[in-house]
Amino acid sequence: MQPGFHTVDLHGKNRVQAKIAVDAALRRADGSCYRLRLIHGHNSGTQIRDLIREEYAAHPKVKRIQAGPNPGITELVLREL
Repeated sequence: MQPGFHTVDLHGKNRVQAKIAVDAALRRADGSCYRLRLIHGHNSGTQIRDLIREEYAAHPKVKRIQAGPNPGITELVLREL
């Protein structure tokens, strides 16, 4: 794991389970964490990807949402480096 990155694997979760996991990760994110990497998958993960973009765009801890290094990952930027 890279310092400052927290990774949450959402494979196999439905929308409710994914939201619970992301909310928990956001609560645990302290000052050393600047990015949450959410792995939702590419083909079957589009519902989770859409949930992330809808629910967390206006979250007080999230500065911005960006695509990850591949289409199956979305990153929540909590603070800039």
